[in-house]
Amino acid sequence: MNEEVQMQFEILEESLNNSIEHLQKELLKLRAGKANPHMLSGITVESYGQQTPLNQVANVGTMDAQTIVIQPWDKSLIPVIEKEILKANLGFNPQNNGERIMINVPPLTEERRRELVKFVKSEEENCKISIRNARREALDGFKKLKEEGLSEDEQKRAEAKVQEKVDEYIKKVESVIKEKEKEIMTV
Repeated sequence: MNEEVQMQFEILEESLNNSIEHLQKELLKLRAGKANPHMLSGITVESYGQQTPLNQVANVGTMDAQTIVIQPWDKSLIPVIEKEILKANLGFNPQNNGERIMINVPPLTEERRRELVKFVKSEEENCKISIRNARREALDGFKKLKEEGLSEDEQKRAEAKVQEKVDEYIKKVESVIKEKEKEIMTV
């Protein structure tokens, strides 16, 4: 039975890690006052008949703390990329000089910073819900194992261990969120 218990823990751990990774990816897309190539990670462009992520058709980087530079490998894609950036409605005004696209990232207003913090808080809650769902699935798995012959003591130990893991990941989420809030509110 120990092998099955171990397998339940591996499933739980993977689910918890996926929750944290998803949170971090969502937070990377946020504009926190500094230029960051990840702000454009959701943009795809039509290239040779198919939708392709921006970073696969161009070099996306930063020139300084306020400027994102997009250098397409195929110059004919410049107008397409420019159109997709505008269509993404990120609040950016791309400037095309024929060779590359430059985006000036304006500083955030106090009101926008507060909106972003609210969004970050909602992402935190979504991540915590995901973690609690993973806990519930693991506990249900241990109940099934008990029906299949797992002793009550082993089940209780496993449940306590699950709660420890969940508490550890909730602390990680809170730490990530606190760091992002600090980054957003820093002028």
